[in-house]
Amino acid sequence: MTVILAYSYSRLQTHIWICHSTTNDPPLNFVSLMIISLIQIPKYKTYARKLKEPESSQSKQLMQAPMTPLTWHFPIIPEEPQQPDVPFELCVPIALQSVAAQCGDNFVHVEVKKDFFGTGQLVNPSFLTLGGCAAVGEDSEAQVLIFEYALQTCGSSLVMNDNELVYTFNLLYTPAVLVGTPIVRANVAAVGIECHYSRLHNVSSNILLPAWVPFAATKVAEEVLVFSLRLMTDDWMFERPSNQYFLGQFLKLEASVKQYNHVPLRIFVDGCVATAAPDVNTTTTSPRYSFIENHGCLVDAKLTGSTSNFMRRVQSDKLQFQLEAFRFLQDDRGLVYVTCDLKAVMASTPTSPENKACSFSDGWTSVDDNDQVCMCCDSTCGLGRKGPVPSDSGMVSEGKATIGPIVITH
Repeated sequence: MTVILAYSYSRLQTHIWICHSTTNDPPLNFVSLMIISLIQIPKYKTYARKLKEPESSQSKQLMQAPMTPLTWHFPIIPEEPQQPDVPFELCVPIALQSVAAQCGDNFVHVEVKKDFFGTGQLVNPSFLTLGGCAAVGEDSEAQVLIFEYALQTCGSSLVMNDNELVYTFNLLYTPAVLVGTPIVRANVAAVGIECHYSRLHNVSSNILLPAWVPFAATKVAEEVLVFSLRLMTDDWMFERPSNQYFLGQFLKLEASVKQYNHVPLRIFVDGCVATAAPDVNTTTTSPRYSFIENHGCLVDAKLTGSTSNFMRRVQSDKLQFQLEAFRFLQDDRGLVYVTCDLKAVMASTPTSPENKACSFSDGWTSVDDNDQVCMCCDSTCGLGRKGPVPSDSGMVSEGKATIGPIVITH
């Protein structure tokens, strides 16, 4: 059987007819009708096509079965779980009785504890004077400095009223900039000492306690792998909900890297610098203090005698360290920003002079129990590199993170 299809296209209609040429041909009137229809629309172009046998047509037109829908998509960083309410109470330092005074008939005797601020840190005796007069003695066993001077010396002032003669002295604490750094860890403090002498010759001593200087800090994290730098509570359990600090306290900082689908990672803090402006690259005229350098050497303790240090590592993707609070001496704004260079390496990569975290306390020690890699902290660690990272370094990613401003109010 041969099948002929003819199409006639018009804006109004389409005619389709079929002509059979087999032994079972249709009646003539049907064929004639189809031919007449064709003759009636000569102005329309017609097309004819000889179709193949049904079996051949089916094999020609057989289409491939539907493919399995794609399920792959770009990785999506999951949302961080919301931190629960943290039981936190800001610990405000309590002014201690570190100064005692006794007024004699014609002299004043003052004793000052070397732990002047009650933080456990002994002050430099040269920073303490009684109106410019240095200590005349020291009780080394009790850690006490002794001042004893005549009432009319050491910048004293005399005020007389109807009932009393009052001699006033100022015990001054004037810290110098820490050697080799532009920072101080205590404000200038003044303790007023008054000797009251009535006209009946009664003597009394009154001491005015120094005020404390508060700190404030906020956190911002810059994501690369994703890296983060956070202020933590004293027990390291939660991100610190308050941004206020006081001199003598420690900033608890935690650097971390999110692993997600990566192989296990280990994070290091290559360097940290404190500046008085948020952009570390635009502080050429502003004070700056590098307290972690040389690929992970926390030099603050060695430079200033503080107890700043890295904490023992408890997770490979987290690194915790504490930094004693400080301020820049000549910055009236009292702003401090901390910017750290962070890097993540494969956890299987051994520690090395370029991959380490070292603290100083009577020598250099490593948080990863390999003190040998810290021996270079007093010189230069690593050869320095430019260009591609060596294939054996284990490096996965690098990034920066900033916390600030730390606002110092007077």
